[in-house]
Amino acid sequence: MATTSRSYYEFKPYNVGRWVVWGGYALVMIVAPLLWSSSLSLTMLSQMGIAVIACLAFNMLLGQGGMLSFGHAVYSGLGSFFAIHTLNLVSAGKLALPVSLVPLVGGLFGMLFAVILGWVTTKKAGTPFAMITLGVGELVWAMSLMFPGFFGGEGGISGNRVAGEPFLGITFGPQIQLYYLIAAYTFVCTALMFAFTRTPLGRMLNAVRDNPERVEFVGYNTQYVRYVAFIASGLFMGISGGLAALNFEIVTAEVVNALRSGAFLLFTFLGGAVFFFGPIIGGVLMVVALVLLSELTQAWQLWLGLVFTFMVMYAPGGISSLIMMNLRVASFGKLRPLIGSYLALAGTAFTVLVGAGAMIEMVYHLQLNQALGPQMKYMGATLNAKGLDSWFGAAFVLVVGIAMFELTRRQFVRDWGTAQEEIEKEIKKREALQ
Repeated sequence: MATTSRSYYEFKPYNVGRWVVWGGYALVMIVAPLLWSSSLSLTMLSQMGIAVIACLAFNMLLGQGGMLSFGHAVYSGLGSFFAIHTLNLVSAGKLALPVSLVPLVGGLFGMLFAVILGWVTTKKAGTPFAMITLGVGELVWAMSLMFPGFFGGEGGISGNRVAGEPFLGITFGPQIQLYYLIAAYTFVCTALMFAFTRTPLGRMLNAVRDNPERVEFVGYNTQYVRYVAFIASGLFMGISGGLAALNFEIVTAEVVNALRSGAFLLFTFLGGAVFFFGPIIGGVLMVVALVLLSELTQAWQLWLGLVFTFMVMYAPGGISSLIMMNLRVASFGKLRPLIGSYLALAGTAFTVLVGAGAMIEMVYHLQLNQALGPQMKYMGATLNAKGLDSWFGAAFVLVVGIAMFELTRRQFVRDWGTAQEEIEKEIKKREALQ
């Protein structure tokens, strides 16, 4: 009986690919503020780092453990409140703690409340777990209005991050200094959460997500596994909250409400909960949507809802799944024939967006900006929100765009199917040669 062996190269003890990925990740965070150096850019980059930590921590439950939480902002929010109170103690000279370690205080208290609340929350899984987290979130939000001494009431609690003695000239007053602190925390937290996925506990958490009955059968306590993962997630959520307290220097009751929890869920899903890097994409999108998109249009929430709906319908794995699908196609050399189809899809989709966007913006203008008159600017053109010609033009562009998109989509489906068939044939050919 003949045996075949396959030779391959190994670089021991180093995984070169992993070093390249993590090195590139660090390089991006180092170079980003040098490319975008305006105050708005630095503020957005800082918020992106905070959002990345929060979305990755949320995905420890959603993607890795299959636990849908509707109230996970509680732990980042409480971390923010304890961090801002700690910062005020440092500013008053009552606590000798470097400002750079204040986010760890938020992480410790986020973990503490995860220990307290998680024991009850993780006793159930599935829909009961989601409902319990929703109830816990609403309870904490109600308490934020009942105890103004700690939560600051409607005005919140403010602080000053320029406290204590400067270290090597670093005061964290300039935004660039705070950005690099946030970047350092983001890199370390990302690495730790990735390492968690490679531990036996992380693997067992995946098993609890996929088949909890079998996990119980082999002797593991599924509630204990969920509980430990919940505590770890609370730690990183608290760190993100502590960084947010330093970044904004004010914490209000909004950080624990259901809208914040919903944002974590929405953008983690859009980025892709299936792959580890999906929440990183989601964190970036979260800041882009909440900061840039909200400035560009008053209908940003409608657009966000439409994007979420289409992603659920056509790409439930999120953006990361689309990336991985195309990387698979590229690895077999089948991506180049699809480039034309992708460009056609992008062009026709843009046409649909132009027509639909014009109609949506005219509706919003009539409802919210009547005092400014019927004239409005849209993509450099002047539209009359009460004029028949503007509505007819927008509807014409929309209908033509939809028709062209449908024709292009059908052609893309055929091209994609052909590429997949060729890939399957190539796989079978390789298997036959082994």
